[in-house]
Amino acid sequence: MKRLRVFIVDDDRDFAESLAEVVELRGHRVQLAFSGEEAVRGLQETDFDIAFMDVRLPGLNGVECFLEVRRSKPDAKVVMMTGYSVQRLVDQAVAHGAWGVLHKPFGIEAVLEAMATLSPQGVLIADDNEELVESLRELLEQNGHRVSVARDGREAIERVLSGDDIGALLLDLRLPVLSGLEVYLELKEAKRTVPTVILTAYPREEAAALRQLRSLSVSDVLTKPFDPGKLLQVVDGLVPRVKE
Repeated sequence: MKRLRVFIVDDDRDFAESLAEVVELRGHRVQLAFSGEEAVRGLQETDFDIAFMDVRLPGLNGVECFLEVRRSKPDAKVVMMTGYSVQRLVDQAVAHGAWGVLHKPFGIEAVLEAMATLSPQGVLIADDNEELVESLRELLEQNGHRVSVARDGREAIERVLSGDDIGALLLDLRLPVLSGLEVYLELKEAKRTVPTVILTAYPREEAAALRQLRSLSVSDVLTKPFDPGKLLQVVDGLVPRVKE
């Protein structure tokens, strides 16, 4: 997941600061507000990817804040948080485009899931076999995954290093320019490895490379031709499908 700018609004300081600490530990930037008026000022002055806003706030309530922010930022993604029976207010927020509703107490997983929908990670296929690449792309895209392609080892490295949008790498061992093993070792040296599934049509000839890669904890090794269902199962375990 890319680094997000997260705004948390709650007058329960202990709760807000605890939530912020957990989100920051995941590498995201967090800004806090503890009242409705403070929230409106901060949200209007700051660019943010997602906000988590309590419904019950001193001064302006959370829904009033949300409606005020939406006037200047109609695409704002705001998740309402509530621990009370305030269905009328929640319904009002949802009707005006609230991103979601979390009912307290909720786990951090619910927060991270909401954030993950903003930056879904995709699958990078590093293989120079055009026919195989297109069949894998079709399979993965039809099953809810974003797919990008690298045709040689150097391109694969550049794609992984260029951003945080690669959640898994399908890496052929026999690539032009740099081999799959060289790709993995260079990414490891740069401390930018991602979950990697090795693809090979020559398991005997490449046994030494496979042993080395297994010792480096690659996620899986698939021997060509492999069962597409098996590949999909492996990828689903590494990268969540993009939610429509």
